[in-house]
Amino acid sequence: MNQKKNISKIRNIGIMAHIDAGKTTVTERILYYTGKSHKLGEVHDGEAVMDWMQDEQDRGITITSAVTTCQWQQSTIQIIDTPGHVDFTVEVERALRVLDGAIGVFCAVGGVEPQSETVWRQADRYRVPRMAFINKMDRTGADFFAAVVSIKEKLAANPVIIQVPMGAEDRFAGVIDLVDMQQIRWDDESLGATFVMEDIAPEFADLAEEYREKLLEAVSEQDDTIMEKYLGEEEITKADLTVAIRSATISRKLVPVLCGSALKNKGIQPLLNAIQSYLPSPLDVPPVRGIHPETGDPIDFPPEKNGPLAALIFKVSMIEGRKLSFARIYSGKIEAGADVFNPVLKKKEKLSRILLMHANKRERLKEASAGDIVGIVGLKDSGTGDTLCSPEHPVFLERMEYEDPVISIAIEPKTHADQEKLDNVLEKFTIEDPTLKVSKDEETGQTILSGMGELHLEIIISRMRKEFNTQVNVGNPQVVYREVVTAPARGEAVFDREISGKTHYARVRIQLQPLDRGAGVSFVNKAPEDQIPAQFGPAIEQGIRESLEGGYLKGYPLVDVGIVLQGGAYEEGKSTDLGFSVCASMACKDALEKASLALLEPIMQVEVFVPDAYMGDAIADLNTRGGKVESITPKTNIQIIHAVVPLAKMFGYSTALRSATQGRGTFTMKFDRFDRV
Repeated sequence: MNQKKNISKIRNIGIMAHIDAGKTTVTERILYYTGKSHKLGEVHDGEAVMDWMQDEQDRGITITSAVTTCQWQQSTIQIIDTPGHVDFTVEVERALRVLDGAIGVFCAVGGVEPQSETVWRQADRYRVPRMAFINKMDRTGADFFAAVVSIKEKLAANPVIIQVPMGAEDRFAGVIDLVDMQQIRWDDESLGATFVMEDIAPEFADLAEEYREKLLEAVSEQDDTIMEKYLGEEEITKADLTVAIRSATISRKLVPVLCGSALKNKGIQPLLNAIQSYLPSPLDVPPVRGIHPETGDPIDFPPEKNGPLAALIFKVSMIEGRKLSFARIYSGKIEAGADVFNPVLKKKEKLSRILLMHANKRERLKEASAGDIVGIVGLKDSGTGDTLCSPEHPVFLERMEYEDPVISIAIEPKTHADQEKLDNVLEKFTIEDPTLKVSKDEETGQTILSGMGELHLEIIISRMRKEFNTQVNVGNPQVVYREVVTAPARGEAVFDREISGKTHYARVRIQLQPLDRGAGVSFVNKAPEDQIPAQFGPAIEQGIRESLEGGYLKGYPLVDVGIVLQGGAYEEGKSTDLGFSVCASMACKDALEKASLALLEPIMQVEVFVPDAYMGDAIADLNTRGGKVESITPKTNIQIIHAVVPLAKMFGYSTALRSATQGRGTFTMKFDRFDRV
């Protein structure tokens, strides 16, 4: 029982939001009030504990997801603070993959903003139970109820208000807890560490009654016990209500909504209580499911300390030149100095150290078990998305999918000494970041760096210079295009050559045909068995796919193309996989030479936030960039312009927008689709 009791007290949660909604400030307050840090770190002073990288402190934004552990009453809360900027969504994706619950932080002024929609959809995909915290209640223009409506409308969620604010803007005085039916006020002298719970003041009594009634209605729709008591007008106790809200939150039928002002130190302790009361422990979520590497059978791993080991590496960091792997242990336990098995690589790895993480500080552990999120030192070859298990119980846990990069820059070392360092540094970055791709331009000899956006690449270059003292010259950003065939095209080739004393013979006839946008690359084998035996099919497919990667028009990958293998010829004893692979590649090139081809360019979804007075200028600028304005949403004193714009025309947009709006305009941009140039 002891083991179950301990796991039931663990809360693995993520804090996610749009950039500048106050996620990191919320996390800093949690660390302060749980005694994990003894000083309030402020993002705007560059002193936030969770933003420990130099670039994070300089820019006041979160770039990497940081992991920390703290204690609140009887619970162990393991928190991942994720970035809010669209260029770093991979960090959010990795965190959500291993979390049991999450808190969406929303700005009381902005409500649901574009990036909070993106991360909410990611959490939907991983079926993560959530709560919402409406932050910045002290800001001018703060509107708690409008923010709740935007959660309902934009996120298609079912928010249930369990706290209402006492006033707003500079009159924000505290919160009313609708479960306890008491008001909570914080003491400014103690930086919010002390607070009082008291009877609800008369001026807030009607508001509290109205929303208590709405809370009971919403919960009774999800819980039969509450429904019976509510209809029978029996007393509904705090314990009844807490159990019902917890159950509905874990089954993702409700999203409890709380509020406060992290910067003004109000609202954090009730948030911690709500994490403990309503978000799931590892025992409350379905056991993780994996696949047996040999049989392909599904296997479930309940969170048991004495069960077989199942752990997932969700992130790798290179800190001070050493490889640190972050892992979530779903089942079993790991011990420092012991061996673990990586079924992807089919090899054993040694865990030299296990670390309890606190941002970039760490504490050594002898062992860790089901439910824990820890840092591991000593894994040489295992990477992001790999499973760790025992050789007796091999399993693949589901790997993570990443979007392709949309923007590239050319870099070259400034000196010969930098050249030697560069390859080493880039290897470290690509181990850390699966969305960063490195390639060589054969014509110019330059190194091409591809990433998720201008900021993403800017920070990689900055880290190169600051952390690794590697100086590089950087070329202008280039857009990563794609190529497509616009009409069916046939190709044929014969390969008959002697290599290393062995003859390789193959004849291949194929057709390439256009597919719908976003369909990817498909391969169909329609060759008669007497012309090409089925055993050569995989080699032919591989040869064609590799050929398509290099493109034809401008060297960009070909996408949305269907490959049909129509026929060919083989000779007994002379035909080989190598022969068919090379021949298929030649046939593909033959087809591309005859084909009509077109370029696709990345089109971005852009949201521009501008004060009313500058809206005309902002729209005119988007029009000159080939953008299409799709809609305009008015908000208090600002307009939100929704547009789609080719990425190639968006370079330098932030500077242009700032100068056109006297620094008051902001925008967010995310990849939407590829379209014909």
